[in-house]
Amino acid sequence: MNLLLPDEDATLELGSRLFPLLRPGMLVFLRGDLGAGKTTLVRGCLRAAGHGGTVKSPTYTLVEEYRLAELTLYHFDLYRIRDPAELEWMGIRDYLGADSLGFVEWPERAGDLLPAPDLELSLEIEGSGRRLGVCARSAAGSAAAAGLAASDRP
Repeated sequence: MNLLLPDEDATLELGSRLFPLLRPGMLVFLRGDLGAGKTTLVRGCLRAAGHGGTVKSPTYTLVEEYRLAELTLYHFDLYRIRDPAELEWMGIRDYLGADSLGFVEWPERAGDLLPAPDLELSLEIEGSGRRLGVCARSAAGSAAAAGLAASDRP
């Protein structure tokens, strides 16, 4: 599935439609160049979850944690990772559990240390907007993708 997101507000809105479709324990990979809107999409999800605070890119911290009513959302940015072993040292697998939701930017930097994602979202800059590609990798991911496609119809 591909969706055109004409501006930042559309990316935020897509995140707000996506969040209710995700379930605890899911892992979402976010792919795209710098500035493609990966953190904006996570910000939209967090707004839908009721988070009113700041949502910043975890480029320098590697992970930002958001404790929500039903689960903890972890937003990872692996751009600065040079060796996947760094993720072992930080205990990345301890973050990913049945009571959490994980978003990972630059997942290719993790080598084979991460489990397979439920969803892969790819953002590409297209003019002043973005093109979002959605690829489900599990039954839960397929259900979320189907719900997202249904919510995109008038």
